[in-house]
Amino acid sequence: MSGHISVDRIAHVAVVTIDNPERRNAMTRAMWIAMGDAFEALAGQADLRCIVLRGAGESAFGSGADIGEFEVIRASKEQAVAFARHGHRAMLAVRECPIPTVAAIRGACVGGGLELAAGCDIRLCSSDARFGVPIARLGATLAYPELEGLVRLVGPVIALEMLLEGRLMDAAEAMEKGLVSRVIATERFEAELDNTISGIVANAPLVARWHKQFVARLRSRQMLTESDCAMGYACFDTEDYVEGYRAFLAKRAPQFSGR
Repeated sequence: MSGHISVDRIAHVAVVTIDNPERRNAMTRAMWIAMGDAFEALAGQADLRCIVLRGAGESAFGSGADIGEFEVIRASKEQAVAFARHGHRAMLAVRECPIPTVAAIRGACVGGGLELAAGCDIRLCSSDARFGVPIARLGATLAYPELEGLVRLVGPVIALEMLLEGRLMDAAEAMEKGLVSRVIATERFEAELDNTISGIVANAPLVARWHKQFVARLRSRQMLTESDCAMGYACFDTEDYVEGYRAFLAKRAPQFSGR
């Protein structure tokens, strides 16, 4: 069976899996389309509190676009532009998803795989993970929409270092350079991932979505409007706010409803 994108929903959590382990979870054109479809659909689910993006198996999170398709669907500038639209849509859907997102990175995370991970809010990696953008070896460039996430994470100097050298770096260097949020020992990775997901799910879901919105707004560097500032106090009219402070006073765990 050719690679595909699978989506599994358990309670308030969705797991989106890049499933093409025979090709180190390389992304075919159909998979880029399916990735965009999956995140756009999940973004509209009001009761969803966390999305986990991961690769099938343990050897690779994602190795980028499937080079085996290039001679047929990416052999010219015209074809490359058409192909890129699907990848850019998927990356944008991940980056602009209103629901908290966690990239669970094991093994290789390179090229388009790294670009997808860069769009997530939290990036956890196992200690044996490897990162890089070796696109120069193909004689190709990253277009602006693909480059944006890398520059946003590590800045222009380190982004150029990665692009010009094209080498793979280990998890420790990736952490040092700001590519990942946390490095976890391989044997503890799944348990720590579960703890992270549980922590996100236990918090007020509306607050998580607001915080994502506020950070994105500040990142735009445009002057805040009166409406923007007022939104920072909308939480005080929610049922979850009342539940939160009452639970604190009663010394019990809050049960948030998303209202």
